[in-house]
Amino acid sequence: MLALATFVALPLLPAKALVLNVAPQGNDAWSGRLAVPLADNTDGPLATLAQARDRIRKLKLAGPLPQGGIVVELSAGIYELPGPLELQVQDSGSEDAPIVYRARKGDTVRLAGGRVVTGWRPVTDKAILSRLDESARGHVLQADLKTLGIRAWGEVKAGPTWAQSEPGLELFFAEEPMTLARWPNEGFVQIPAVLGPTPVDVRGTKGCKEGVFSYDGDRPSRWNGEKNMMLHGYWFWDWADQRLKVESIDTRRHVITLASKPQHSYGFRKGQWYYAYNLLSELDRPGEWYLDRDQGILYFWPPAAIRSGTAMVSVLPSLLTMKDVSHVTFRGLVLECTQGTAVTVAGGKSVQLVGCTIRNVGNSGASLSGVGHTVLGCDIYNTANNGVTLDGGDRKRLIPAGLAVENCHIHHFSRWNPVYKPAVMVQGVGNRVAHNLMHDSPHMAIAFSGNDHVIEFNEIHSVVYQSNDAGVMYAGYNPTMRGHEIRYNYIHHIYGREGRGCVGVYLDDMFCSAHIHGNVFFQVPQAAFVGGGRDNLIENNIFVDCNPAVHVDARALGWAAAGVQLLRQRLLEMPYLEEPWRSRFPQLLNYLDDQPAVPKGNVVARNICWGGRWDSFEKKALPYIRFQNNLLNTDPHFVDAKGANFQLGDDSPAWKLGFRRIPTEKIGLYASEDRASWPVKHAIRPRP
Repeated sequence: MLALATFVALPLLPAKALVLNVAPQGNDAWSGRLAVPLADNTDGPLATLAQARDRIRKLKLAGPLPQGGIVVELSAGIYELPGPLELQVQDSGSEDAPIVYRARKGDTVRLAGGRVVTGWRPVTDKAILSRLDESARGHVLQADLKTLGIRAWGEVKAGPTWAQSEPGLELFFAEEPMTLARWPNEGFVQIPAVLGPTPVDVRGTKGCKEGVFSYDGDRPSRWNGEKNMMLHGYWFWDWADQRLKVESIDTRRHVITLASKPQHSYGFRKGQWYYAYNLLSELDRPGEWYLDRDQGILYFWPPAAIRSGTAMVSVLPSLLTMKDVSHVTFRGLVLECTQGTAVTVAGGKSVQLVGCTIRNVGNSGASLSGVGHTVLGCDIYNTANNGVTLDGGDRKRLIPAGLAVENCHIHHFSRWNPVYKPAVMVQGVGNRVAHNLMHDSPHMAIAFSGNDHVIEFNEIHSVVYQSNDAGVMYAGYNPTMRGHEIRYNYIHHIYGREGRGCVGVYLDDMFCSAHIHGNVFFQVPQAAFVGGGRDNLIENNIFVDCNPAVHVDARALGWAAAGVQLLRQRLLEMPYLEEPWRSRFPQLLNYLDDQPAVPKGNVVARNICWGGRWDSFEKKALPYIRFQNNLLNTDPHFVDAKGANFQLGDDSPAWKLGFRRIPTEKIGLYASEDRASWPVKHAIRPRP
């Protein structure tokens, strides 16, 4: 559902802005006032962003910035940064004299934290060839990273806990991430039996504490001689992965033993799934690679002729870091190929990332804290972890930060840490996630905590495809994180791993007080889920083919009763008896004396449910839910249900129940000169 309307763009800089030019063929000894070098090479553009930054510092020391600010304009090319560009408070602009780093109109400018790999040649070492699969011999190439001056390749190591791991050096070819050699090439294998001596039993779900388990087949017998075998698995729960190191493999007994530290905190159980990686012997198809970290030799089976694309390995920890910087904009740049987060903004005010492409990074695309920073119109994809993290505002004083992610296309994220690394992580107070398109992730799309966030007009599909007990939008375990608006979003084609179900908006473990209204849910299991919390308002939503549409339980009156103490603790961490809390959230004033385990105050009103199943309400919760004017199992007269147009016809019976029109035409991305690309194409993952 892409909006056709064009929204107002950011104001263009006045013509009086001073322009400094940067180009790959530039020279940092030149003035930077010219876009191309003079014929006699006496003047021309600068060569580096760092020098442009330093020139601006000198200008500021000499007097105020020019009226209209400064533009640093970059010509086309790949800029392999020698280190992250670091901006400090002295590198700030002002409201009437901003500083803008931008690509020249029509040019593709790539700021890379990696190094281009050259010097590829066929593998001739017989010992290496003997370890490769026969099908790979003759296709695998090698390059010596040490002769290229590349040594910061990091370590292949276990994650200290679930959802926490660092990929280190990665290989990208033709602007796409390549696959560290693995088996199986797609998907996972299951654990036939766990063999650890210490049993684990979590409410009837049984396993063992130690990472000792059997395997089927004979594939691991070919891994003899591998230096650092790794397994990545969902070892006990569908929502808690971990990368762990293999200590030994008993090929006679078909038993794998993992290293004793770290191990998975929840344990291991039969039927869970994993794959093996970092195995030279499994480099058996195009797109796979392996790095001999002792010799610095990179082995690669390119998916196309090696000269048809650029091979690049990630080296730098980041590209742009800003500390207490204000009124600076980065516009129209490609930011790529880092081992960590591409852009970090800490403190400051009104930093903008506009129309940029952030891709192929080893952590998150961008992390913002401070006031009024915005990620606008960007394409963000192939991130190892999050797309964007927003974390700003003062919770104890309920002061909003006004951070925003708007009109961004965020997809194929959380590719290395596949759980709890959403497209947008929003924390703090008063931040906004709006008009974005998010898709293709093994886990959640949006995670939120804090207070008073607005999540609106987003289209989300094809996420949570590798987990089951997980949500498209997720929050949990806090009675004070109130005031959130989740409105006018279109969430569709969500199925969970193997189609076994998951959750749409997941208010987990007694989370309280979200207003979920005006959303369209299509083919979403457990579309609106209240896990024992209170004061949640679910109204004026459309549920189509959802199973069920709405769920409310009373878990704190049963299996989650021990969690009530944590709720008390988190309430007491906030000054809820003082202003502005007592006026803003008066429900908290008597929370501790009003049966905090009971899911009171939930309202389900004026929703439409068509197809699928309406409810999953625990009997203990039913007396505390207020139902009002829901249209159930009655044809709502959609304009074009087969074409996924869920606007209501004029004759819909929902109007008589007080249903309010949902502005579906505004949901999703919108055309703007601030968009990194247009039109935007995306495909829906098929139902498993």
